[in-house]
Order: sequence, then C-alpha cells, then structure tokens
Amino acid sequence: MRMKLSTVLDVPAERAWVEVQTSRLLEYVAWPLQAFEPLDPPALPTVWVEGQYLVRLRVFGLFAIGTQWIVITTPSRGPSKFQMRDNGRGSLVSRWDHLITIEPLSATRCRYTDELEVRAGFSTPFVWAFAQVFYRHRQRRWRGLVASAFASLNEGKPA
Repeated sequence: MRMKLSTVLDVPAERAWVEVQTSRLLEYVAWPLQAFEPLDPPALPTVWVEGQYLVRLRVFGLFAIGTQWIVITTPSRGPSKFQMRDNGRGSLVSRWDHLITIEPLSATRCRYTDELEVRAGFSTPFVWAFAQVFYRHRQRRWRGLVASAFASLNEGKPA
C-alpha cells in the first residue's frame, strides 16, 4: 500500500535538508510514538550516509516490536529538490520504502513530503494505518520544531 503526505515548512529548503540528514531529527520527530535502538552498528550516525542500519523498534519508547533495517540512499540533492530514501525492511514488514522530498517554495519556505510504500503480508492494512498516524505525527513535530527555530532539537532531547 502507498501513501503520500506533504506539509509546508517556514524554513529554507537547504536548512530542512541539513536537518533531515541527521539521526537526531529522526529521533525527535518520531518521539514518543516510536524510538529506534541501534543494533548494528551500535550507534546511529550523526549524519546519515548511504548504508544499512539495523535498529530495534520501540513503540512509545518502551515496547519492542521487532527489528528494522534502515537502508539509506540519496537519490537527489538540490537545488530544485532534495531527496533521501529509506528502502528498509524488517521483522514486521518485508518492504518499508520511504522517500523524503524537500522542495523550495521561496527563499524562506519549503514543501516537505513523505511518500511510503509498505508491504507486510496480511498485516499490511494495519501497518499502513499506523504509518498514516505516524507520518502525520512526524510532520506535526516538524512544524513545531520549525516554529521553535529548532530550539527543541538543539536541546538534544526528543521531547
């Protein structure tokens, strides 16, 4: 199943791109619905580089629900758009293909888009429904982070 969700952020596309490349942003926007415990390697990189990262998924930061491979590629970099892809898979899903696209709208605004294709066998409709909630939550956290001029992110805590 597929989904596509966009939001406008009052931040230059280049700044959004710098932030989206960091693991701290993922941890911030996913919290508290989901947390990622690095397994292999034992720590997530400060800045994502192309490669594979095995994590344990935790719902609400507490309940382990399986493992997931985050498989990072960067299909496109500015100036008309920036993209990062996680073509992951895991113990719960056979395909978690997430494409992030950031497009400049003006010097101070951009469109941030999450596109997802998910396959999880008979569980696909349930995983897709969770993804609908999860990505809306992430984009709400993004908007709040931008409104605070990234202050929450710079404090180093996901809350």
